[in-house]
Amino acid sequence: MLSRRAFMRLAATGFGVASLSQWLPLLADTAAADPKRIRSCILLWMPGGPSQLDTFDLKPEHENAGEFKPIQTSVPGIQISEHLPKLAQEMESCAIVRSMQTKEGDHGRATYHLRTGYRPQGPIQYPTLGSLVSKERGAATELPNYVSILPNSFLSPAAFSPGFLGPQHAPLVVGDGRGAPGNMDDNEYGRPLTVQNIRLANGIDLTRADARLDLLKFVETGFASNRPGLPTESHQAAYAQAVRMMRSSAIQAFELDSEPAESREAYGKNRFGQACLLARRLVEQGVPFVEVALGGPDGNSGVGWDTHQNNFEAVKGLSETLDPAWSTLISDLRSRGLLDSTLIVWMGEFGRTPVINGNTGRDHFPNAWSTVLCGGGIKGGQVYGATNESGMEVADSPVAVGGLLATVVNALGIDHTKQNLSSIGRPIPITELNSEPIGELLA
Repeated sequence: MLSRRAFMRLAATGFGVASLSQWLPLLADTAAADPKRIRSCILLWMPGGPSQLDTFDLKPEHENAGEFKPIQTSVPGIQISEHLPKLAQEMESCAIVRSMQTKEGDHGRATYHLRTGYRPQGPIQYPTLGSLVSKERGAATELPNYVSILPNSFLSPAAFSPGFLGPQHAPLVVGDGRGAPGNMDDNEYGRPLTVQNIRLANGIDLTRADARLDLLKFVETGFASNRPGLPTESHQAAYAQAVRMMRSSAIQAFELDSEPAESREAYGKNRFGQACLLARRLVEQGVPFVEVALGGPDGNSGVGWDTHQNNFEAVKGLSETLDPAWSTLISDLRSRGLLDSTLIVWMGEFGRTPVINGNTGRDHFPNAWSTVLCGGGIKGGQVYGATNESGMEVADSPVAVGGLLATVVNALGIDHTKQNLSSIGRPIPITELNSEPIGELLA
């Protein structure tokens, strides 16, 4: 079976830009098309594990406080880091969860757990959150149902996988650093966010592309009849979706140059800021799930939140990239009437130790940490749960991974108790058994 990237490469050479009528129904079936899509989701993924004590749960009166000071937000009584001043003014749209309590302190295992809802175990490959949303909320439209921008998947590639849902729910990856050489020079907004092979190859017009597709269909007809099953169907589905996207005007969503300069500057002149702008444009086009990772300075690759050393310098720099992008994303969605239909989730795989180590760093800490939910389906302007005065323990309303993800999918209009069948026919709930959404957070 060809990889998703191989499908895109084939499409770019001109193999097929028409005659898709036999394949499009397959796309519709496998995407579980839902014409009554309720909400989209933008996941702001913070690989490495951000420090809750230096972002959303500061302890200014305790020796664990560190160097940062809290500031008041637009919601009386809620304080966050001084390095998130613009986000502080959008807090009426956000709910902070300060009582995350999880079990995994290893990057790979924790990443898998937070993104799939299950710990890695046995032969079952569980689907990542974006793939679940793709299946439950996706439709057979021109753009993919799951787009991953600037992914940092090397710590746990399986955590970014569609798992048993199949490759039709895999993400389209944008800006992974492997685009066409001619498009990789930095500009004033950072290195361009590229989609590989999204245009026809030079010298290939539509007539020639149609002829190549007809030839391909002829060859595949015999192949498919002799080798029926999921691999062949997955190939046809992914290939058809790629070609369909290439022919659509919807791909203009990826053309950030059409945005006014003031809009691009508001998000930040860096890759993460521009990725958040792209996420807004994709949501406008109806993409149900977009994720953007902030793994290093200015949105470049890395695990910058893994601050075992020089925590405060690193978190300050990351916060200065995060703050304008996130706050502008919220205000931009609101001004376009999209905030009520777009859920924004901010999280990493765990938090950081309250105790500062000898290298002015903070280490892995899954015992008591923070996440943030904003926008669609969420009652903003509140804090849920609490840690004790040192930040070492959850003092009120602990939240496990299952509870968080049940809240997220319910906010998106998805029943968290629904079961999907694994590749061996075993029913797997969307969230772990006995997981319940946090009712106080749901609008």
